[in-house]
Amino acid sequence: MESPCVACCRLNEEKICVGCYRHMDEIVDWRKKTPEEYQQIAISIEQRKAVARSQGETVPMTEAEWKAARARNAAKLIAGEAL
Repeated sequence: MESPCVACCRLNEEKICVGCYRHMDEIVDWRKKTPEEYQQIAISIEQRKAVARSQGETVPMTEAEWKAARARNAAKLIAGEAL
């Protein structure tokens, strides 16, 4: 499974990343997780996002938004434009 990381890494006091909503223990050794672990982590992420939204916390960019911004920046660099 591809990592849900959105390059917005910062842990809150509960050791949950405010970028991808994974716990520190879920982030470590991501590529070594089993399919069952990935599935459980995905469920936990959705639950954490729902709680964050219900509490009025901001929600970070999605992975798709991050990739699109990264592609735009790369295109600007190739064209010689400022970021």
